Amino acid sequence: MNTFLYLMPLMIGTWEIIAIVLVFILLFGGKKIPELMRGLGKGVKEFKTGMKDVENDIQDIKKDIESDDKK
Repeated sequence: MNTFLYLMPLMIGTWEIIAIVLVFILLFGGKKIPELMRGLGKGVKEFKTGMKDVENDIQDIKKDIESDDKK
């Protein structure tokens, strides 16, 4: 029961989402929103590319270590 009270503020309903969207539109205007979303999309794409680069580096290091162990 106590955990429900802690999680209660995290529950967002339909009216809260509508209010957030309206405030967002009022603050940034209709013309700025596509620019903001485009920038957000580029940021997410760069983040994913960076994560793939790190994963590839880790795979290369593992291969190097395994090849050194076999020698």
